[in-house]
Amino acid sequence: MRLRHLKASSVVVEDDDVSVLCDPWLLDGAFYGSWAHYPPLDFTPEDYADVDYIYVSHIHPDHFHRETMERLDTDTPVIIHDYATDFLKGNIERMGFDVVELPHAERTHLAGDLHINVLGADNCDPEACGNYYGCGWWMESSGQRTTDGSTQIDSMAVFDDGDNVLVNANDCRWPLSQRACEVVRSNYDVDMLLMQYSAANFYPQCMDDYTHEEKIEARDDVIQEMYGDAEGFINALRPRYVMPFAGDYTLSGPLVDRNQYVASPERIDAHEHFATSETVEPDIEPVVLNSEEYFDLDSGTQSAPYTPVDTDARREYIQNTLAGRRFPYQSDDRPTLSELTTVLDEAYEHMDEKRRDINFESDTTVLLDLVDDNVAAISMNGDGYELVSGREARDIDGYVRMTMDERLLHRILRGPQYAHFNNAQIGSHIGFQKEPDVYERPLYYVMSFCHA
Repeated sequence: MRLRHLKASSVVVEDDDVSVLCDPWLLDGAFYGSWAHYPPLDFTPEDYADVDYIYVSHIHPDHFHRETMERLDTDTPVIIHDYATDFLKGNIERMGFDVVELPHAERTHLAGDLHINVLGADNCDPEACGNYYGCGWWMESSGQRTTDGSTQIDSMAVFDDGDNVLVNANDCRWPLSQRACEVVRSNYDVDMLLMQYSAANFYPQCMDDYTHEEKIEARDDVIQEMYGDAEGFINALRPRYVMPFAGDYTLSGPLVDRNQYVASPERIDAHEHFATSETVEPDIEPVVLNSEEYFDLDSGTQSAPYTPVDTDARREYIQNTLAGRRFPYQSDDRPTLSELTTVLDEAYEHMDEKRRDINFESDTTVLLDLVDDNVAAISMNGDGYELVSGREARDIDGYVRMTMDERLLHRILRGPQYAHFNNAQIGSHIGFQKEPDVYERPLYYVMSFCHA
């Protein structure tokens, strides 16, 4: 078995004459234009259109990237986890692909000696997800009780050929996925683990009320936290080889100044951390691959030595190439206050239904900047929302303030077919201020449903 690394979390698992392309993001512009690759790609999606299968771990656009998928062969079967909802399945099928949904934790033959086993990140245990997010997913809600099925959007895949075992954990989070890892460990001796090592999120680069020094300190803290999470996967699965991947991106367009605060270290730094860490299982060998190079699990060798990123060249590329890019929503007409509030009424009701569904309440007010110094003060206790001025917003006790381009906000409020809050957040398009500086995870989750 061989692992070929393309970029970020895009890899190809190869065994004899069988190949599986995982999470294809092979063009710049994920997350509404903000995410770009560095070094820039010197190949095209068509170069990998002849694979036998595509595995998509979850819906995020650095894993299910529509523009990349449009340039692949729709005759290629797409493998996904059998989620509780058909949202991912429907999106893929509308592009013309046939979708193969695999039951949770069931070893499935692909071709030749290659098998795949896909697990929900929460091991299809709603309580695991509820505990992680701090909400009552598994409790009685709307007259029903959720007892099974994955409430997560993430999955991990286990590939084996009878001799070698490779686990692609991509964006699964620790300790949410601890039980899923225990299931894998009880059934396989893992040879290679691919795991996330960086934070693909808004914090701390989007914290508008942080000083430069506070953002740098927070960035370094998050990096260490992500290293610790990755070590959780390593110690649970005890592989021979580990490859830090996923979450490897560079912000473009108007957001380039936020790159310095993104908690995504160079992969060579992650390699050094895991090679020298005293808190991981001994005899673990970290692996880092250049784009399109491969690692052979049979021989334990890679096709070429890794070439670290030239940070000066990266900085020059950001300023000379990426900074000038525009985002799709910047071509929209700027919405009026009436246009925003008209759709916000329905969006609030949808969001509050989800808030009640997960049994979440908070005294924190979400302050959503609209236009012309108008701010929507949104209750997280079911008390609706009201319009206040920017000055009045500053006097509110306990808030999270969210600021973004009003054209993007208009798209988000209109519905996921136009834009989605979570993708805008991960794409670093939203600026945040918090008072007090406390992170309420379920608050951001329910805001993902603030759309018509």
